[in-house]
Amino acid sequence: MSRIAEVVVLALHADEVMEPLTRDDEERTWHGRFVPIASQFGGSFAYGWATEFIRMRNRTGLLRHLESLPWPYPGSVQVLIHDEEDDCFGLWMLQDGKLVEVPLPGTERFHSPAPPTDEFPPSPGYLMRTDRGGPLPRQTPPDQRDPRPAW
Repeated sequence: MSRIAEVVVLALHADEVMEPLTRDDEERTWHGRFVPIASQFGGSFAYGWATEFIRMRNRTGLLRHLESLPWPYPGSVQVLIHDEEDDCFGLWMLQDGKLVEVPLPGTERFHSPAPPTDEFPPSPGYLMRTDRGGPLPRQTPPDQRDPRPAW
């Protein structure tokens, strides 16, 4: 299923950790590669990397993979994700060794009900701004959401 998403990883002094992720690797559960975010003064900040996904299946396992890396400063790791239907980037940070979404003021992630089979990849839902005054979709109760990780 096609659904474009951009991912930005920010982490202090993590160029060595991120270097293998700048190359394609068919052994990973997710498929793609990150590129360093360049500084306007030349070179890279060595604190930021970005990638894009055009298929939902290509990104499965990304967050789990990032959690497993030996970050020199785990408290500095921030993962920004903007899915095609999101109003803004969502923020994930390491908490107790797991990347968890950090609630942003004025936003809420809305989920669709789980698909009847595992034939389709899991959906991350949609991050929507709630502070614009417009109508919002009905939230799917947690027990009716897909329990599989979308990332």
